[in-house]
Amino acid sequence: MKKVGLRIDVDTWRGTRDGVPRLLEILAAHEIRATFFFTLGPDHMGWHLWRLIKPRFLLKMLRSHATSLYGWDLLLTSTIWGRRKIGQGLALQIQTAAKEHEVGLHAWDHFAWQTWAGMWNQNQLTKQIRLGTDALAAIIKQKVTCSAVAGWRSNERILQAKEAFNFRYNSDCRGTGPFRPLFSNGNFGTVQIPVTQPTFDEVIGQRTTRKDYNYFIFNNIKADRGIPVYTIHAEVEGIMLSDMFQELLLMAAAEGIRFCPLQDLLPEDITTLPISRVVRGLIPGREGWVGCQSL
Repeated sequence: MKKVGLRIDVDTWRGTRDGVPRLLEILAAHEIRATFFFTLGPDHMGWHLWRLIKPRFLLKMLRSHATSLYGWDLLLTSTIWGRRKIGQGLALQIQTAAKEHEVGLHAWDHFAWQTWAGMWNQNQLTKQIRLGTDALAAIIKQKVTCSAVAGWRSNERILQAKEAFNFRYNSDCRGTGPFRPLFSNGNFGTVQIPVTQPTFDEVIGQRTTRKDYNYFIFNNIKADRGIPVYTIHAEVEGIMLSDMFQELLLMAAAEGIRFCPLQDLLPEDITTLPISRVVRGLIPGREGWVGCQSL
């Protein structure tokens, strides 16, 4: 049986409130465990609307039919209805997920991290990580053991800022499989479990259609010669595309593919993992830079 890491990013209030409970129902029905990465602070999704002036982002919004997927209420969050602390208002949904699944930190402020992390100094980076980690730990009543930065915005400086938090692993970049990140000073950072598969919004309207998406991603996973890690979003596969996600799980089960939490992909001895650096790179269908495993 082929194991595939299933990572669920939860970016917003709506994704936490509506998408997470639906995904918990689906995963329970299929007896699958996953890793949920939560955003805990203010929901600033609506602030992304200014990026519509950028041609690449506008085209992405149009080809992915973003308004039908996310809903205008989510897209206008913070521009009309003001700030809401996700962790404070929706702690029950997060606690429920933590009862059956691995949970970790995604971000304190998703928009801020995706927009400014590459320019923040170490103090600002540490503050954002600590705000999110402290909030999540208070909700789940246990230590936070893993994290995954918003938008895969990571580089060596960001990875170094995370070292103080003693995570078991991070999932901050795109790549081919778990590795030990090497820093320029010769030290090793916390193990990385990179995402290997494209996300729905990266390929829809470019490499496949919504109708054929499950076949596209299913074939991609089967062809993955590394250790596959697939990311879904509570705002997408947990709401409008939940039926499509269930169909994918059925397809995978029929072919002997088993989704699992990211922690299950780690070997007992992490020193056996390959060594790589994390560098800035570009991903087709995604606007801006992301952290990538150097090959």
